[in-house]
Amino acid sequence: MPVLTRLIPSPVVVDIRRGAMDDLAALLADQRISSNGKIAVAISGGSGLKLRDHFGPELPGADWYPVAGGTIDEAVKLADAMRGKRYDAVVALGGGKIIDVTKYAAARVGLPLVAIATNLSHDGICSPISTLDNDNGRGSYGVPTPIALVIDLDVIRDAPVRFVRSGIGDAISNISAIADWELSHQVTGEPVDGLAAAMARSAGEAVLRHPGGVGDDDFLVSLSEGLVMSGIAMSISGDSRPSSGACHEISHAFDLLFPARAASHGEQCGLGAAFAMHLRGARDGSAQMVETLRRHGLPVVPEEMGFTVDEFVQAVSFAPQTRPGRFTILEHLDLSDDQIRDAYADYAKAIGS
Repeated sequence: MPVLTRLIPSPVVVDIRRGAMDDLAALLADQRISSNGKIAVAISGGSGLKLRDHFGPELPGADWYPVAGGTIDEAVKLADAMRGKRYDAVVALGGGKIIDVTKYAAARVGLPLVAIATNLSHDGICSPISTLDNDNGRGSYGVPTPIALVIDLDVIRDAPVRFVRSGIGDAISNISAIADWELSHQVTGEPVDGLAAAMARSAGEAVLRHPGGVGDDDFLVSLSEGLVMSGIAMSISGDSRPSSGACHEISHAFDLLFPARAASHGEQCGLGAAFAMHLRGARDGSAQMVETLRRHGLPVVPEEMGFTVDEFVQAVSFAPQTRPGRFTILEHLDLSDDQIRDAYADYAKAIGS
């Protein structure tokens, strides 16, 4: 009888610990990513520039490329600058925007990518998707998964705590996203990849139920692993479905409607997930999500993000337009603005706000 298996795109190395960055040169050589050190390193203007002096002596064969922002134009510019230089690999050193830009550029020139995350703001650090700003707002582009991922807890601790909080909201929102995927399966017959769903749900549950806080190494490791598993879950399914449902539609709506005032991705996704859980009648799940978000200092009502209730209603109403063809609790209920306002009042009462 034949044995049927499937290959899962995932990093060859995932290194999450204190001091992990100090072994970058050894990782590149030992894993045969680059034995001669001929690499391109994309860095941000903030944390990346600060780390360049640290890594410079260890990577004498590296060329350094500052990246100005998270746009498609910046990604194309980086790819064009690297073209024809015969690098072994590209290293992205920075936060989510730098990693997204570099993932796209590396794919464009056909080079493997090593991602070195300097913060934990969202699950894009290991996903097969680059989210980049373009002339029409923001787009998602399919790219290969990083060949290696390094998360140094010492560096993560040096980053502003708001980045860790954002990652918490993004990870927890997986639970709502999976509920939307299962709802779509029941109503529309959309297939659910059980392995991808299990991995994404486990990642969210691990962060939701962890008793530690943003200052604990154990918690930071759990959050890091959760964000990595979310990215691999997306590789398994071939799209963002395991980690993106009504929660992300609401977040994208905030980004598009209020670009100058939008909060962090994870803050918006966390609030969107808690409200979506309430909409589907999972009151206990919504309450548990709210309790965890509050404990970590994330917003659970729009006023805590600087938005009015009317603006929140506007975002929820617009949200389905951000992902045409995706079926979530928002598309299923198809609520009017008045119904959204009533549902929000019920949500606010239920969570004691």
